[in-house]
Amino acid sequence: MTATQPPVTAHRFAMRFSSTPRGARLARRLCGHRLDDWGIPYGSERHDAVTLVVAELCANAVRHGHVAGRDFHVLLTADPAAATVRVEVSDTRGERLPRIPSGAPTDGCGDGGRGLLLVEALADRWGCAARAEGGPGKTVWAECVTPGLT
Repeated sequence: MTATQPPVTAHRFAMRFSSTPRGARLARRLCGHRLDDWGIPYGSERHDAVTLVVAELCANAVRHGHVAGRDFHVLLTADPAAATVRVEVSDTRGERLPRIPSGAPTDGCGDGGRGLLLVEALADRWGCAARAEGGPGKTVWAECVTPGLT
């Protein structure tokens, strides 16, 4: 008789948030809590990196993707088999696509500009696509290799 291990279950957290700074803060906190539950403990380097990626993508959705009366959506998934956490943030403004500012200053940015530089530095991959749910807008996503998922 051979013993088989049960398949590893991917984790999933999805929620809509108000397109406000308060909504972005709540998204960051709830995603941070989920990461801790999934085996990426508070205070660890990977927890801090993924939480910062969530914070930056949510802040961008509020600042650049805001449409009055429309929420933004966060999907956080973790695949222990691939040791990867994927963050997807969807908003309803499809015409404002993200890009890393060319020649972005490293200090005194004034009107922003460092958020996507942080995402570029912390995530293993990131990009943007048309919103998957079929509604108007876009989804900005990032993937972080995160050993230790359970």
